[in-house]
Amino acid sequence: MCGGFCGAWDVAPRNRSGERGSATKRPFGSGVKKSGPRSKKAHEEGWSIVLIDENEFMLQPVVWRTWAPRGQTPFQYSWERHDRLSVIAALTLAPRRRRVGLYFQVFNHNICAEEVVAFLRQVHRHLRRKLLVVWDRYSAHRKAARLLREAGAEWLEVVWLPAYAPDLNPVEMVRNHSKYSDLANFLPEDVDHLRQAVSTSINRMPQKHNLKRAWFAYAGLEL
Repeated sequence: MCGGFCGAWDVAPRNRSGERGSATKRPFGSGVKKSGPRSKKAHEEGWSIVLIDENEFMLQPVVWRTWAPRGQTPFQYSWERHDRLSVIAALTLAPRRRRVGLYFQVFNHNICAEEVVAFLRQVHRHLRRKLLVVWDRYSAHRKAARLLREAGAEWLEVVWLPAYAPDLNPVEMVRNHSKYSDLANFLPEDVDHLRQAVSTSINRMPQKHNLKRAWFAYAGLEL
């Protein structure tokens, strides 16, 4: 999503025997990789696993090492304003074919629970199956889960990540790849320029299938 809905997915590779690989996951907080009960339920009952996270992008550039002639230190001149964009992103995993999807939406303000609810409803409308949502205990997530529960959203089940464990959520790598790769040393002229650059960066990611799968491996999750 970028103001509107945006997303794509890939297809799981076949193993040497010609069969599609099954999904295994590391129970949150454990160092052992094995099938988790929620993951099994999602696979057997045809639920999509949806991992969600939010991040911010600012006008100030992410300064990263770059090339320059010897003895000529490069300088960057950027805005001192603290204008920022908030991005909500979701990585989705199909229950049987193990296709990985990426959806996102960009906002000019901090994301509230009602916007998280609207985002989840659009993902659900697009996937057309029940969702097993995995996210942290950010206040907007807790309120969004309560609002959806009170609205009778039977298509939703929530798994809470432990506190201070961003490395367990592969969506964290969406921000990292965008900030430290595509937009490293990028100097936006204004918020609209930043929005365009962020949207372009994330819109390219669905075509990078190996990259998305590497994010799951980083979080200790096998596809």
